[in-house]
Amino acid sequence: MSSRFISPRVSSVPPSGIRRFFDIAGTMKDAISLGVGEPDFVTPYHIRSAAIDSLLDGETQYTPNRGLLSLRKEIAEYLRIRFQVSYDPEKEILVTVGASEAIDLALRVTLRPGDQVILPDPGYVSYAPCVTLSGGVPVPVPTRAEDEFRITAQDIENAVTEKTRALILPYPNNPTGAVMTREELIRIAAVAEKHDLLVISDEIYAELTYQGEKIAFSSLPGMMERTVLINGFSKAFAMTGWRLGYACGPQDFIGEMNKIHQYAIMCAPRQGQVAGQQALKKNRENGYEDVETMRRSYDRRRRVMLDAFRKMGLDCFEPRGAFYCFPSVKATGLTSEEFCTRLLREHRVVCVPGDAFGASGQGHIRCCYATDLQKMLEAFSRMEKFIQSL
Repeated sequence: MSSRFISPRVSSVPPSGIRRFFDIAGTMKDAISLGVGEPDFVTPYHIRSAAIDSLLDGETQYTPNRGLLSLRKEIAEYLRIRFQVSYDPEKEILVTVGASEAIDLALRVTLRPGDQVILPDPGYVSYAPCVTLSGGVPVPVPTRAEDEFRITAQDIENAVTEKTRALILPYPNNPTGAVMTREELIRIAAVAEKHDLLVISDEIYAELTYQGEKIAFSSLPGMMERTVLINGFSKAFAMTGWRLGYACGPQDFIGEMNKIHQYAIMCAPRQGQVAGQQALKKNRENGYEDVETMRRSYDRRRRVMLDAFRKMGLDCFEPRGAFYCFPSVKATGLTSEEFCTRLLREHRVVCVPGDAFGASGQGHIRCCYATDLQKMLEAFSRMEKFIQSL
């Protein structure tokens, strides 16, 4: 097809820097992946069973655009109990196709051509492309291992211009595992208020916090009116393939997000919504047993991975959230891309180059510890042999 049919805005966006390594690994029968950002748990049985029962009962129709009200009520109760923040389930919550759609909708609602969006670098691979596709300009702000990969209020202040419209705040962070303290977030809130910025707070990994406090940014003084809280079911409930997320925010803003959502998507899949409702209801009744079981397992593997990298001689910041380590490979003399390519081809271990998440990730690699422990140990053995060969 002729390129004249393709928008320059779309063609300017590069493909994801992650997928290529998985495609190569798919041709190797004994490759071990530390790259996929996905829980290795199967969605708990009671959640799957609720979706199956819904299908067997013939519940195959559209839901309301905003999502089942019963699900939105459970989301509101979950956020109240776990994060001490309150939303009206009828007016301030929108159920989306994964947290990714929620981020895209928030950006499309707020951005005018040329508006700038501040985001931490390194950060999730979709943020900058979504800003570009919404007509905005991403402004990556470097974060550093010596600062535990936290973005600071001063960093944001320095990046603000007259065109700055919004800030994406993704903590716990993918790919670094960094978390923020309440004091740091309060200082950032003051900058957001000073410059009248929208804050898109991506809290998809909030439940996977191992050290520090779980904080909803909108719970901070004065932030409810300028924050869109993004969350979902993929990480905390091992529901990646269900594609179920949600956005919470001021009534008028959520209404505009729903306007795009109803034209582009209609509604999130009904069975996913039924499953999400069961996940929240059952966990509310059993003390969030599913969430805590997985979190404890990840925490154990986090410590194993961190210790392994340090024994290999790789400097590694201690991640305090999500399920990734982000070790430095600078001591090997290889770039992130070279290290990951050679490790895969020579020793059949998949990691992701750190610069796939932004220029500040150069010299690092992302490794996911939501992986079977025995496979992890075998991967570490292979990595150690590779590093010694260098």
